[in-house]
Amino acid sequence: MSQERLIKLKSTKSKHVIWTRKNKKKVERKIELVKFDPTLRTRVTFKEVKK
Repeated sequence: MSQERLIKLKSTKSKHVIWTRKNKKKVERKIELVKFDPTLRTRVTFKEVKK
């Protein structure tokens, strides 16, 4: 993965972090995704934060 396209998604309910990539040409806003959080064992919102 290209390092410049990597983004860090942090859980809103815990300290769990997911690394993923995003197409910065098409998506200019901050990403919010609902993903599974293994520490809480439930689905929560993950928000994009600084690296």
